[in-house]
Amino acid sequence: MTTGQSPTVRRRRLAMELRRLREAANKTNEEVARHLGCSPSKISRIELGRRPASPGDVRLLLDFYGVSGSEAEALVAMARAARQKGWWHAYEDALPETFQVFVGLESGASAIRTFEPMLVPGLLQTEDYARAILMTAVDADPTDVERRVTVRMNRQRLLERANPPHLWALVDEAALRRPVGGPEVMRKQLQRLITEGERPNITLQILPFEIGAHPAMSGAFVMLDFTTPSDPTIVYLDSLTGGLYTEKTVEVQRFSLVWEHLRAKACAPDESAAILAAVVKELA
Repeated sequence: MTTGQSPTVRRRRLAMELRRLREAANKTNEEVARHLGCSPSKISRIELGRRPASPGDVRLLLDFYGVSGSEAEALVAMARAARQKGWWHAYEDALPETFQVFVGLESGASAIRTFEPMLVPGLLQTEDYARAILMTAVDADPTDVERRVTVRMNRQRLLERANPPHLWALVDEAALRRPVGGPEVMRKQLQRLITEGERPNITLQILPFEIGAHPAMSGAFVMLDFTTPSDPTIVYLDSLTGGLYTEKTVEVQRFSLVWEHLRAKACAPDESAAILAAVVKELA
């Protein structure tokens, strides 16, 4: 799957375009809902990308907005494509809905910026490290854990595809020092980070303990960037009960400022590789 071809990204793009066209036609949600014979909440969910719009609904909406010709046909085709299933849907029984959305957006991003204060980023985890993390859940089920490990490993394939996204990972030194899965699992995990950091589409920087407090001590976050200007950056925050998203300009700008602050404080990639090598030696 090439960058930007994720059905989740298509659905989001279609949602924003339908909202733009409704506003340009000076129609309210209530007027549109009456025209389609549905509830205003259905229109809101379509425009927020939380509900897939059928090609038939899209055609009715476009007719009501006075949109026709090639523009209308392109949007109807986008609606068909947005209803396709991504590979991750085969694992929806093991994944929270918010995380399914995240995987879909991640697979269509052109750049991924992640800050991790306690763990190795999921896209760079070894299978054994991922398994050790997932097994710590208080309600961990071995079968469910194995399916989630498979999802995590499958997610990593996006870094190996043609025209892959650029992954820029800022990782706190604490993540290197926490012995997840035992010394051997950690040693192999850190060696993996050294190897991955040499790839042209991956930048890895370590935030050393010596920098002290910083503005992102409240937790991890991921920023997903997209090539199309109409697809604004999304910030994703994970939690025990599900993920939270924001694409509000003010909030995204705040995360961007924090990101730049952390990037400037972090060790350069070559220094970071040396730190990793030193910790590996300690574990030998």
